[in-house]
Amino acid sequence: MKDEEAKLKAEILKALAHPVRIKIISELIKKDKCACEMLKIAQVDPSVLSRHIAQLKNVGILSERKKGVRVYYHITCPCILKALECTAGVLKARINRMKNLI
Repeated sequence: MKDEEAKLKAEILKALAHPVRIKIISELIKKDKCACEMLKIAQVDPSVLSRHIAQLKNVGILSERKKGVRVYYHITCPCILKALECTAGVLKARINRMKNLI
């Protein structure tokens, strides 16, 4: 793997590396949502939510569309969900290893 490719992949993984951004992605799996709907889920100030959304948009995970006065966000690349599923698998394996140590 070339250095540039590794850097770009790291940027995407960094964008995923925050609980609020994981919550946003998890909610957008179900359906597109506007920022006002995501505020209730993320439980952060609007400016903080805006920064999290911007990070996800900057790496290409999210995109937006306007409908009237609202902006709706959706997952641009659904394959990112495989990464989140993989984290669940890693967690299960980790828990199993810890149980075996006890």
